[in-house]
Amino acid sequence: MRVIVTGGAGFIGSALVRYLVLEKGYEVLTLDALTYAGCEASLKAVEGRSNHRFLKADICDRASMDAAIAEFRPDRIMHLAAESHVDRSITGAADFIQTNIVGSFTLLEATRGYWSALESEAKAAFRFLHVSTDEVYGSLGDEGLFEETTPYDPSSPYSASKAASDHLAKAWERTYGLPIVVSNCSNNYGPYHFPEKLIPLTILNALEGRALPVYGKGENVRDWLFVDDHARALDIIAEKGRVGETYNVGGRNERRNIDVVRRICAVLDELAPGTTPRENLIEFVTDRPGHDARYAIDATKLEDELRWRAAETFETGIEKTVRWYLENEWWWRPLRDRYDGERLGLASAVKALA
Repeated sequence: MRVIVTGGAGFIGSALVRYLVLEKGYEVLTLDALTYAGCEASLKAVEGRSNHRFLKADICDRASMDAAIAEFRPDRIMHLAAESHVDRSITGAADFIQTNIVGSFTLLEATRGYWSALESEAKAAFRFLHVSTDEVYGSLGDEGLFEETTPYDPSSPYSASKAASDHLAKAWERTYGLPIVVSNCSNNYGPYHFPEKLIPLTILNALEGRALPVYGKGENVRDWLFVDDHARALDIIAEKGRVGETYNVGGRNERRNIDVVRRICAVLDELAPGTTPRENLIEFVTDRPGHDARYAIDATKLEDELRWRAAETFETGIEKTVRWYLENEWWWRPLRDRYDGERLGLASAVKALA
């Protein structure tokens, strides 16, 4: 099996690459433009492996996509490359439109050109997996779950750009017959997570005795999915998912943001005791614009049809995550040295990283 993974140096992408290379033994070509959240160090575990290659390339560059696909001749393309941070999209939407919409269009067209020229058997076996987010569905009330048929209602430039790319993928399947499957996932967490996101930001700030910022009153609810569970799901969806279908991937682990932060503090206090409880570092900050109240995924279709189950509960997954950050300063310290832990949605922080 020969697989191209776009965005493979990112958080979810690198977890998928490690799984495909080390666990499945597939031949994998990782494509990544290495923008702010792409980190080659996340691929250290597959460095030097004969079944893995890395190519620095931008999905917006049609010539690069054509050349990479033609040379590698994949059986599957798993498309994860995206700008993915909501805060950043609020202060700088242009990059999200370019990468998530124009880049996805460019990759779809390059893939269509390659797929159209395949022999009949290879053409029938080929799959393109478009990986998206539950944020395209908007905000839930106190009850109910996002299903694959839930109407799209994006609230931020990020989620709007991902919704647009989802529609492109589905249109390319319907119009051109390109064998595409779409997945929408809930919030991921785990090792190698760029430290602007809630969980790694909380872990690292708490380790350093810094403030732990929580938006609003911390009442916003997310369904948390351990990243290695997600990687397994993506492989199963690419292998067994029905063309033209969407599969929601969720961990069935709903938590309020404030409860997530408090749990991280408790685990850290147990594994790396400080002088005072780290929960004392929590600070509530002004909520961000368009902050969706609740996301929760109904993964029944994936669980019943493709027989996938999340292996980690939030409690087991968060302990593994905290332990990983405690044991792998080599990975996060260089990022931390150039990124001081502020919310990157703030214009000043974005400017400082430019």
